Formats: sequence, structure tokens, C-alpha cells
Amino acid sequence: MVPDTLSMKGEEMMYPSVFVDPMIDLNSINVVSVIVVFRTPPASSAVAHAKMAGVPLTLEQAEQDVKESHHRFQRDVKRYLESAHIPYKITNTYSSALNGVAMSLPAVAIRQLLHSPEIQSIHANKEISLDPPMSPR
Repeated sequence: MVPDTLSMKGEEMMYPSVFVDPMIDLNSINVVSVIVVFRTPPASSAVAHAKMAGVPLTLEQAEQDVKESHHRFQRDVKRYLESAHIPYKITNTYSSALNGVAMSLPAVAIRQLLHSPEIQSIHANKEISLDPPMSPR
């Protein structure tokens, strides 16, 4: 977890509270695949939380909020990555189970991306498999 700073070999970098998967080596120049989760929740979650809090929110407005979060992130990517000529590729977008994107970029460039206020967390994008439960004999 990254509360307010990241410690990297003696240097501290200030960032808002963003979780960065500790499996990601932010000093590496290797390209990594990550899932970036936005602060704006998926529409169905936002509506459910609003209802519990007694705040009116329509599904249409929540869906619009999700779309706008993607536009803001795209703007931030241009500002922090494209303007610095950092290569990246957005490989997938998500808006249902989570709100965010899957992307590949040099791991060291994640520090630049952390300046985006849209980001809640960044996770290594890796395939996870589960073994089926064993039947009792």
C-alpha cells in the first residue's frame, strides 16, 4: 500500500493515497501489464452505495460518471505519458465489475501515471488459476 509516499532505494516520492501492487518493481524499465482501477466506482455499485446513504443517484447518472472518469484518465495519460514520449498501450477498458483499464507500459513510468487523480489502485495484471477442490475419498 502507498499511503502518502513511496520509498525507492533511498528516495521518497509523494503521491496521493494510491495502492500500488508491491509485485511491480517501479524502478524497472521493463514493460509491465497492469490493471488501473479508478476512484469512480462502477455504476451499479455507485447506485447501491448512494441508495444506502440516502443520496439520490440514477443509473444513467452513474453510468455518465463512469464514462467521464475514462475521459479524464485519457486526458491524464496524454498529459503524463504522451507528453513525455513514454510508450504505453491500453489493452482493455472496464466499467462493470470494476472501473478502470488494463494497460502496458514501462514499470518506471507508473510513477508518472500516479499523478492522475483518477487512480485508486494499480495491480499487476496476471492470470490466476485455481485448482479444483479435491473430492473426499
